[in-house]
Amino acid sequence: MPRIRIPSSRLLRRRALLLAAGAAVLIVVHPAAAQNAGLRGEVTEADVRRELVSRPSPLYPVTPTQEEQQQAANPAYVPEGPRATEGEETPEADTLTTLFPDPPTDANSLGEPEKPETPTGVRRREKEPEAKADEPAAEEEEPTPANPRAEKVDSEDEERNIRAEAENVRTAAIETPKLEAEENPYAPLGLRLGTFNVVTTLEQGVTWTSNATYSPVPKPAVLSETTLRLNAVSDWSRHSANINAYGTYRKSIDGEPVTDPSAGVDATLNLDISEELRGIGKFGYSLRREDADSPVELPATVTSRPIRQELTGSLGLEKDVGKFRFAASGNLLRLDYSDAELEGGGTLSQEERNSTLLTGILRTGYEISPAFTPFVELEYGRRVYDQKIDSGGYQRSSDRMAARLGTEIDLGEKLTGELALGYVTEEFDDAALSGISGMSTSAELSWSPERGTTVGFNASTEVEGTTTAGESGSILYSGTVSLKREIRANLSLDASLGASWRDYASTADHDLTLRGETSLTWWLNRYAGLTGRYRYEQLTSTLPDRDTEVHNVFLGVKLQR
Repeated sequence: MPRIRIPSSRLLRRRALLLAAGAAVLIVVHPAAAQNAGLRGEVTEADVRRELVSRPSPLYPVTPTQEEQQQAANPAYVPEGPRATEGEETPEADTLTTLFPDPPTDANSLGEPEKPETPTGVRRREKEPEAKADEPAAEEEEPTPANPRAEKVDSEDEERNIRAEAENVRTAAIETPKLEAEENPYAPLGLRLGTFNVVTTLEQGVTWTSNATYSPVPKPAVLSETTLRLNAVSDWSRHSANINAYGTYRKSIDGEPVTDPSAGVDATLNLDISEELRGIGKFGYSLRREDADSPVELPATVTSRPIRQELTGSLGLEKDVGKFRFAASGNLLRLDYSDAELEGGGTLSQEERNSTLLTGILRTGYEISPAFTPFVELEYGRRVYDQKIDSGGYQRSSDRMAARLGTEIDLGEKLTGELALGYVTEEFDDAALSGISGMSTSAELSWSPERGTTVGFNASTEVEGTTTAGESGSILYSGTVSLKREIRANLSLDASLGASWRDYASTADHDLTLRGETSLTWWLNRYAGLTGRYRYEQLTSTLPDRDTEVHNVFLGVKLQR
């Protein structure tokens, strides 16, 4: 049979078709074998990664080399060429993680990035030679991730990447402080007026008295009594001031008709001029109806005693020189009397009793210890009456002189104050009037035997004038012991015992007055309380028709702020 010759071109075409058909069958039947044969075979994720990596971009403008492509397609691929020496690392393949890094998962990791985990597909390191027995084992290095995070700007200085501290830090919660228990939860809070702390007290109640006019013949009555008190204390850093004021009005609502007003104020100012020099100023004023035991005898036709006004003031300086104490002061006492009312109408003038007393006092003391400072005091003064000659034709103006020896006491909270004993005399301008002279006593002590208890002692000597014809006047010695006790926080006790002795200068007559008072106040709360008071007074005199005895009982409400 003759041999048919096929043209070469047709033969080549046939062979190509056979190869294509075989490759198709191989791809369909066994994709892995197709890959080993160099055919495309099945498209895998590695192919996609390789295509993406091979594409040029602004982040990666250089096309990867063939070795990098093969490494991306086959993680087990080992490039040809010299192996990396010890300590060197082979370049790592770039992946999608490098091009599109994962965002930080922790909001607090902005300052310092987290260390990424080693992804799959990291190129294996070249097998390092085994360490010899005599050589130290090299430290194993941690594998470098295939997708390291990009370095931050200015990463050379790690301090720049530390998060800056916020300026508006949230303030910590204010813890409520533990409140300390008040020493006296019923004590008044007071009102703040400028630089003064002011405490006000209002007392309203009813008084029953066995003798409304303090006369030898008892005349009982029921009176409405209202009292307003004020205390102001300064809050200055250097100087100090203290003001006390009161006002009382008593009026009958049953029994003997009585109208009895009274008021008063006293103030003290202390000036620290220098470390060793101090200035002291005092002022006082009082208005009240004259006491029934006054040494001045009034006609029996007088129905109500005159109103007595008293004005006092003083200015002084104190100087310390080592342990010596020097003091000088000027004092004023002004007495003014209103007219007395008569039974049939009209008034009886008391103008001739008005007088002014000016005195100067010098004191020198020596501190023998911080607790005791003995002193010597000299006094000189002049008493001047408004009328040079009274209705009886007497010139009653006089010169006053006194000398005292005493001591100042300072034992802290236990005992403070001073006491003195001396001699006083007054000589009148009219020789027909005998002078008034006698012992002079003064004391002002405060003793606290225990907490919540205060015992006070006051003593004074007063030279009293008179307009009774032929008489010079008298000396009045007074003393009072007082007790203040806080029985409970809301229950307080006030008590006092006093005595007065009047010695008439021109005669042998004398008066003795005894008095006692006790009161209880039960506070319902800090602002209101109930109060009750009992007062007893007895006058015994050698003069006729002067003996009196009085009982007073008061019950009312007290308000304070």
